[in-house]
Amino acid sequence: MSRGLAIIFGFLFLGELIESLGVPVPGSVLGMVLLTLALISGIVKLGDVEKEAEFLVKNMSVMFIPPGVGIILYTGMLKENAIAITVGLVLSFIITLFVTAKTVEVLRK
Repeated sequence: MSRGLAIIFGFLFLGELIESLGVPVPGSVLGMVLLTLALISGIVKLGDVEKEAEFLVKNMSVMFIPPGVGIILYTGMLKENAIAITVGLVLSFIITLFVTAKTVEVLRK
């Protein structure tokens, strides 16, 4: 299990390192993209990380506790910005819905 975690966290570290060079993309996203490319190209075998990735996904709910506490701590700020947050959520939902529909439409042709 430690080899798979080392691979996953190694790519996370690599992504964070690239972000620190000034790339305007979160390091975790960069690491995930790099790991995906390594899996597609065969540099990393799926069997090397599959068991560890499944473990992390199964226990993902634990990782949402700190943001949940943060929401409780900042309820005043959230109330002040409720309209902006709601507009942002609704617009992003509509855009995501439209882009997903168009993507499915293109892929089905």
